[in-house]
This record gives sequence, C-alpha cells and structure tokens, in this order.
Amino acid sequence: MYHKFGYEINGEKKQIDSKMVTIGEDQTYTAMAKTVGLPVGIVSLQILNGKIKTPGVQLPISKEVYEPVLAELEQQGVCFSETDVPYLGY
Repeated sequence: MYHKFGYEINGEKKQIDSKMVTIGEDQTYTAMAKTVGLPVGIVSLQILNGKIKTPGVQLPISKEVYEPVLAELEQQGVCFSETDVPYLGY
C-alpha cells in the first residue's frame, strides 16, 4: 500500500510518502488475511472488551478505533513506514 501526502505549512510545500508491504506466510496466513482479517478481529475484541464504546457502524477515522488497531497491527508486523520526501506536486 502506498500513500502520498502533500501539504503546505508556513508557505512551504512538503510531502510524506507512507508505505506498507506485508508478505503472507502461506496459503492460509496470507497478506490479505493479515491486512483485512486482523483489523476486523482487533476491532471485534475491542468492542467486546468495552474499549470501543461508540455504537453502530463506524468508519475507521476515529482515534478510538484506529489507534488500538494500528498499535496491535504493528505488534503483528503490519506497519507503515513514513518518509519525508521532496514535494513532487500533483
């Protein structure tokens, strides 16, 4: 997965590249299982354990949701690496 974030701060244009590469272990523990199945399982446990309290279907843009998921994914070896790069424009 690759994300390119362009932004401007104090009149200066900047860019951050964020990359995530995950390799599956075998035909059962695939990269798809790690990047889709693990987050669903993590969120499910967070809800069952009362750590996520917001009711209903939620987008993963709330800190209550994404912070524990990203932390657990990193423990499982699924993480993004971010680098500051020269602004390339769009």
